[in-house]
Amino acid sequence: VKMIIDETIVDTNEATREDLLKVHTKRYLSSIKWSIAVARVLEIPPVALLPNFIVQLRVLKPLRYQTGATMLVNNCFFCFENSCLCHLLLCNAGELALERGWAINVGGGFHHCSSDSGGGFCAYADLTLLIIDLFTYFSDRIKKVLIVDLDAHQGNGHERDFMHDDRVSIMDMYNRHIYPRDHLAKNAIQCKIELDNQTDDKAYLRLLHNNLKNSLNEFQPDFVVYNAGTDILQGDPLGNLDITPQGVIIRDEIVLSKCIREKHIPIVMCTSGGYQRTNARVIADSILNLYTKKLISCESI
Repeated sequence: VKMIIDETIVDTNEATREDLLKVHTKRYLSSIKWSIAVARVLEIPPVALLPNFIVQLRVLKPLRYQTGATMLVNNCFFCFENSCLCHLLLCNAGELALERGWAINVGGGFHHCSSDSGGGFCAYADLTLLIIDLFTYFSDRIKKVLIVDLDAHQGNGHERDFMHDDRVSIMDMYNRHIYPRDHLAKNAIQCKIELDNQTDDKAYLRLLHNNLKNSLNEFQPDFVVYNAGTDILQGDPLGNLDITPQGVIIRDEIVLSKCIREKHIPIVMCTSGGYQRTNARVIADSILNLYTKKLISCESI
């Protein structure tokens, strides 16, 4: 389909400390200068044993690039890495979505990180940063943002950040039986869909269709942030749901169709969690389906 050509490739930007301080506290950013603190945030104990310069260079720096890809940093367009779309990355997705109606960051979606706390593999609050930038730099156009979080896990990071902000509405569909079980953060969810273990395609897609339709109609957002985790796939060791690859493809098509085609609302999609070797292939197939259905296009710079 010629989605990967020189004219559609550009490097993304690393989120700077100044960028991160728009949301994160100095205390939190200082804390993750230590390997043991990063190990706790990422929940990977061996990281605590690595020299700190390696942790900063090989662990946190790539996460800052993914965060920069989600944020509004400057004018950028789309960038693809690798010929099979396994590492597709759209840089500065928020601004691109405003310009073209959509953007996808394969990477990012760190929905367990809040302004003062990381966890669940999430060290930077890229979703919060994106939304704060939207309200700051595009206040004339963006008054209300809807977060549609379809990762298998509750998005407690952005929920804590926007707990008392009526400009943001959250629809979160997650497995109630798994991490993080953050009951305080649940108070921020306007549309809460709690799933049981082994929920299948039929039940999942029905709940998605009905609740997304209602959320869009009731809140009438100016922008949608879509956290599209593929840890909902059957066999995922952490998600414990039973969604097929075709179910994921239909899920993404439903979300983009309702937002872009039916409501003409710009959307940023981050692919978030997913812990199987097959995830990259499913993500690629879903993006190709969105392209085939003309929900996204691939234009040159």
